[in-house]
Amino acid sequence: MRVRDWDDVVADVIETEAEPSGWRAVAGDRSRGLGEDLYLGHPTAGVYLLKTYAKNPFEVRGVGTRVARRLDEDIGAYLPQENDARFAIRSAPEDAEGAKSRARRFTETVRAHADAPTTPEDLFTDVMEAIESPAFGPMEYDSTARPDRLDDLSASFEEAESVLNAELDDLIDGDEVGRGFY
Repeated sequence: MRVRDWDDVVADVIETEAEPSGWRAVAGDRSRGLGEDLYLGHPTAGVYLLKTYAKNPFEVRGVGTRVARRLDEDIGAYLPQENDARFAIRSAPEDAEGAKSRARRFTETVRAHADAPTTPEDLFTDVMEAIESPAFGPMEYDSTARPDRLDDLSASFEEAESVLNAELDDLIDGDEVGRGFY
């Protein structure tokens, strides 16, 4: 297991060749201490664990790692299949022309959905494809508590949890913050 900065782990997710709509996530408060836990999973890209905290209103710090190479049925049962909540990872356009192109596709997508009967799920998927989101899907998230599924995943990856908790605690201590920002 290789512990890295959380931004580097997110970059790995962005760079995977996995089907963008196949991602699922569960997140919430850490079981102890400051910050949040996030598990991201995809059947072919594996499972990633991120532990982060807001150092200040403008800076999120954290650590992460890949905890499994594939998402099997046992671990997949802990990630949401379908849920009203959704998440997406965005990557910035490379240049102004790329930004304009995404904006045009976004506008066309919204117009098409305004003129036709559609579902919220279809709109979300089409918008994510229009803006070229590299990862999106259902998510269970609780900003005030810890979802049961998060505890189940933590129990499945005890060693990674222990190592990443220690690394995040070191970051927090080193930053001399004492508390996070929301």
